[in-house]
Amino acid sequence: MINLQRVALALAFTCIGLTSCGGGDHALGPPVSYTTQIQSDPSFDGDIALTLANTFTVTQGMSATVQSVFAGIDPASGDEYRSFLDFQLTGSNGVPGNAFIESAFLDIHVKSLQTNVGTLPIRIDLVEFQPPNIISTDYDRVAQPPLASILVSPDFAQSDVGTNVSIDVTTLMVKAQQMGLVDFQIRILEELGPAIPLLLEIDDTTGADRASFAPLLTVTYH
Repeated sequence: MINLQRVALALAFTCIGLTSCGGGDHALGPPVSYTTQIQSDPSFDGDIALTLANTFTVTQGMSATVQSVFAGIDPASGDEYRSFLDFQLTGSNGVPGNAFIESAFLDIHVKSLQTNVGTLPIRIDLVEFQPPNIISTDYDRVAQPPLASILVSPDFAQSDVGTNVSIDVTTLMVKAQQMGLVDFQIRILEELGPAIPLLLEIDDTTGADRASFAPLLTVTYH
């Protein structure tokens, strides 16, 4: 005669030995996370200035004479700048197309903040300029609408000058991944509202210290 109690105990121990009955995925444990760091592409980084005469000046590509990008309003000229940064997501140092984004941070080195009074509110838009050449219409948030957008907090202040500022751009990176974008491209601009005559200079050096000061995107995924 079969002892039902012993059968039940045997089944229970069998389940324990298998770690999880009917749940093989859980036996593998939590997914493994990976972190990659991607420097911006200095050949495609740049900015667009809107002058008081309602004309545009487009600057793209770092060179011996251009080692920064700008965002905000030049207190001397009144020109408003919006900067553009390009991070390639493909290649050996990129992010797999099927990856799940856990976090993404943009690190920029603040070279200067002109003038010395007040703070500057900054917005970052996820955009797509393909091929990766910026044109005057990329300045306009209607002609080139953001795919996603965040407001940086806190505002930029003089205390940020000479430091690396880390900005959480996870929501932008998630959107880029959902859309299958091959580049993480962003537009950095002064938050719309009353004009604030402050100009943010972002270091984009191509010199020997680029690894320390150039814009950097750090993405953790699984």
